[in-house]
Amino acid sequence: MSHPSTWSFLTNHARVLICIAGDPGVRLRELGAATGITERAAHRIVSELVDAGYVTRRRVGRRNHYTVRTDLPVPDAFGRKPRVGELLSVLAGDDGPPPEV
Repeated sequence: MSHPSTWSFLTNHARVLICIAGDPGVRLRELGAATGITERAAHRIVSELVDAGYVTRRRVGRRNHYTVRTDLPVPDAFGRKPRVGELLSVLAGDDGPPPEV
């Protein structure tokens, strides 16, 4: 008998990164709802991604616009050091080349 999983292969950081890559103008409230975390947790994770250099944030009017640094290596990768863009392509089911910065 199958039970719903109480864990995930992806961290909340990865989920937030995927959401930002899919919608660079996403709001923190929307990020939280899409990833199942609070808006406050989404804010903390986005700030950590920005501080680590994986995401850039720019103000456009009253909203933020984010850019994912797809050229950077995935942290804590085993050996091969895949780039963020490669990971996003795999997770999105995209068979083409990873998006450019």
